[in-house]
Amino acid sequence: MRRLCLNKEKNIKIAIFASGSGTNFEAVAQAVKQGKIKGNLELLVCDNAEAYALKRAEKLKVPTAVILPKSFISKKEFELKILEQLRAHSIDLIVLAGYMRIVGDTLLEAYPEKILNIHPSLLPAYPGKQGIKDAYNDGEIETGVTVHLVDQGIDTGPILAQERIRIEPEEILNSLEERIHRVEHKLYPAVIQQYIEKLQKEQIDK
Repeated sequence: MRRLCLNKEKNIKIAIFASGSGTNFEAVAQAVKQGKIKGNLELLVCDNAEAYALKRAEKLKVPTAVILPKSFISKKEFELKILEQLRAHSIDLIVLAGYMRIVGDTLLEAYPEKILNIHPSLLPAYPGKQGIKDAYNDGEIETGVTVHLVDQGIDTGPILAQERIRIEPEEILNSLEERIHRVEHKLYPAVIQQYIEKLQKEQIDK
């Protein structure tokens, strides 16, 4: 098992996984650039060659690795290829930002409690791909955003932070989605930095 080795002089090395537009990727990348996240963004891993996140990465000069699952005979082989890239960049922490695949045992075992995800609901309510829409269609009066550690389940890992968002009367779905994304772009970088500080403190205390 790979061990995280950190100290105050060494910035943690981060890889972001994304599958689509990459707005959360860009929010995290900008936070790193601005010094709000004390780490180095070393790599964007993408499982979709058409993802707009790749264009964002090019603009921000973040190295990318496009790894397509269809090119592999099994999920394990797919994740072993990802792991090869992560090790080549000495990655310490994985940040999921719109990554539309369930993380498998290969990555979970290599990065125990080192994979973060953001989800647009107040977990454990409304896990899965349609968290915003499901809460809206059910007539909920509030929803929110959750940052959590990744485990074997779907949006079931230990919760690190949540922020509640009121669903306004007569609000349309697009408006709610925009407000949730604005919260995500602020909350995620803040929680990532808090988690980095926690990891560094734990390492120093050993």
